[in-house]
Amino acid sequence: MLLTLLQFFATKFLVLALHLEAGSFPKPLSAREEVETFAALRAGDPTARETLIRHNLRLVVHVAKKYYAQPSDQEDLISIGTIGLMKAVDTFDSTRKARFSTYASRCIENAILTRTNAGRRIGTISTAIGGILVLFRVYREGGPVDLILR
Repeated sequence: MLLTLLQFFATKFLVLALHLEAGSFPKPLSAREEVETFAALRAGDPTARETLIRHNLRLVVHVAKKYYAQPSDQEDLISIGTIGLMKAVDTFDSTRKARFSTYASRCIENAILTRTNAGRRIGTISTAIGGILVLFRVYREGGPVDLILR
């Protein structure tokens, strides 16, 4: 839990720093660079993970654009998508013949959808509880509950 929270804030800071520093995200890695970086990651290079994340942040923004309707949602979805990107870096099997971006885009999208669906469920539950409380209040006051249920 604490590690996830730290990753969240570190990622948010990294995204902001990259925007301020260069005005845009780093270019994606070529196929050859991607293979070399994953080989370095498997060999234990501590900077390889950061390189993969940094060079795929543009993909996070691209996927997140499909899901936000208001500008205030953008930062949250990019943060959630970046956590999905981190998961993709940690779980990608580079021995398969697929590009990392294909796998990562699904992980990013799943992270965003999981978060947005969780928010919807909370809203649905609170609406249902609110309805139950109204029914209980009407029943307690001796009102016509059967009229409300129709």
